[in-house]
Formats: sequence, structure tokens, C-alpha cells
Amino acid sequence: MTEETLSKGEKTRLAIEDAAFELFMEQGYHATSMRQIADKAELALGGIYNHFSSKEDIFSAIILDKHPYKQVLPIVLAAEGDTAEDLIRNAARALVTELGNRPELLKLIFIELVEFNGKHISTLISEIAPKILPMFEKMIQVRKNLRKLPPPILVRSFLGMFFSFYITELFIQDSVITKLMPRNSFDLFVDIYLHGVIKESA
Repeated sequence: MTEETLSKGEKTRLAIEDAAFELFMEQGYHATSMRQIADKAELALGGIYNHFSSKEDIFSAIILDKHPYKQVLPIVLAAEGDTAEDLIRNAARALVTELGNRPELLKLIFIELVEFNGKHISTLISEIAPKILPMFEKMIQVRKNLRKLPPPILVRSFLGMFFSFYITELFIQDSVITKLMPRNSFDLFVDIYLHGVIKESA
């Protein structure tokens, strides 16, 4: 749906979401008031309540409309590779790169986790899962000797592994630990994801 095809009410609703999102990124959820959101959206305070019943209602809408998976998922799914290794490497690099390009998306995740205990995320699961499973079906096709693991476990382990790579990169940047990291640390993460850390016996 383009901007031109939106109704006046839909445009107002999006303006409220955009204003709230910007404020949440700047000062956090709890420090943001409904009046601040109204002022930034250039609305009367009462006008917000024609579209949202509460501040949390706005946040729930933002989670659905602006959650990182909306940007990340298409890029991950577009990854190609002739082998499972290449496919995972390309998809993981796309995930990490996009997170790096959109730092505000990480803030949204942390607000959801810290201030809401992740309670809104469940609303996304039914939408996300069917869309990401094709990547793992593609992976199975290019490598027949993969262990027979349930696709949801493959999805969860992939997202967890490479999201943690991005997060830990942030933690150790500009620290002495960075100097101890090999230059191919990303490729080693891919290797660990695919093969584990236990050396195969001869």
C-alpha cells in the first residue's frame, strides 16, 4: 500500500507511530508521554485516542509495523549459495550487516525485552515462521547430509547464533578483546553453526 492510497485516518495512525517510534528511540518508552507523541505528530492529545487506546497500544503497533524482521527477513531470504555453507554464510552476513546499518532496530528489540519482557513478540511468531522456513528448505536441498532437525529449531538457532554475533561485536568493540579476535571470526561463527565445536573423531 502506497502513501497515496492511504486514507486520512491511516496516514494519521502512521504519523502517530512514526512520532512515537522516534521518541522511544531517543528517550525510551517509559520516559515518553502521550502528550509528547501528540506534539511530535502535530495532533491534539485527544486525537491520538481516536486511533490508539494507550501508549502500549502504540508500541504494539510499532512492533508489528517496524520490527527488525520486516527489514531483515527479505534480505536473509534473498541469500543464495550452491552449498549449505555458502547459503548460511551469505544469509548470516546479510543479517549482521542489516542490523549494523539500522541501529535503531536493535533499540526497539531491547525496549521490548527490557520494558515488556518480550510479551509483544509472540504476536509476530505466526507471521515470521512461515516466511523464513523456505530458507532452511533451500539449505536442505543444497546439502543432503544435514542432521534431521525440526525446521523451527534451525530457524531459532540461526537467528540466535548470528544475532549474538552482532551483539557481542558491539560489546567488545574498542576493547582489548578485539585485538585477540581473529580476522575471520565471522567465518568461524558460520563454521561453528554448521559443524559445532567438538572435533570429529578419526
